[in-house]
Amino acid sequence: MKSALAAALLLAMPVSARAADLPIPIVAAENFYAEVASAIGGDRVSVESVVVSAEADPHDFEPPASVARSVADARFVVMNGIEYDHWMERLVEATDAPDRTVIEVSTLIGAKEGDNPHLWYDPRAVPALADALAGALSAADPDGRAGYQSRKKAFLATLQPLDEKIGDIRGRYAGAPVTATEPVFGLMAEALGLEMRNVDFQRAIQNETEPSARQIAEMEADLRDHRVKVLFYNNQVVDPLTERLLATAEEAGVPVVGVTETMPVGATYAGWMLDQLDATERALSTPSS
Repeated sequence: MKSALAAALLLAMPVSARAADLPIPIVAAENFYAEVASAIGGDRVSVESVVVSAEADPHDFEPPASVARSVADARFVVMNGIEYDHWMERLVEATDAPDRTVIEVSTLIGAKEGDNPHLWYDPRAVPALADALAGALSAADPDGRAGYQSRKKAFLATLQPLDEKIGDIRGRYAGAPVTATEPVFGLMAEALGLEMRNVDFQRAIQNETEPSARQIAEMEADLRDHRVKVLFYNNQVVDPLTERLLATAEEAGVPVVGVTETMPVGATYAGWMLDQLDATERALSTPSS
């Protein structure tokens, strides 16, 4: 009788006031956000990443049916927001899960619809997510609070070399003109203080619309005439026009830095960012032809 009464009282308690069911299921729309969830949660969470292939275009991703089941069962869902992973928004809206917490990175850093959606290239985004996850998991699982906070501190320490590299490049190359086939690296370029040209052209490619003849001509002229020091090239969204621009840059001797929207398999977020920053630094230091 006493055990039955205790069980009934336990079931009546809010989840934040009783021991959480472990491991806590988390679904992250993108693999770099999944890394943050795993780093903060440790063995008290199970994390599923949805978009993991560097060959996929996340804008046009269509999740399999198994993802819908995972989202329905998740205690936490982590997503980018501002229409980047719109398919995740649909899955969340399609399932009734009153105990589920949805964390949108866009909300954490104040990004709004129409802003550059590639938020993980904003140096504020991943630290903000780490902080939000540590707080939310601590509330859901008070017994694990010390571990969540400790792992958050350790994870943020792995980002320190990234912050140092950003500051170093900004100090030496702020104001340098650059361009891109798509605004994937735009928020990082902004953090580096670089002057990004051909923004309207990049938005057209991102939105899968045809850039105007004038926009194309200006882009090609910037490359041919060395008005820019670097071309950032999105390796995951390639079409005849972007391939033509890549060839133009290579013929003109303009350094090309390949960037991606999905973290390479086996990489870490900090390592992935540092690799691209190292490539950017080399490109910026290359004398003009």
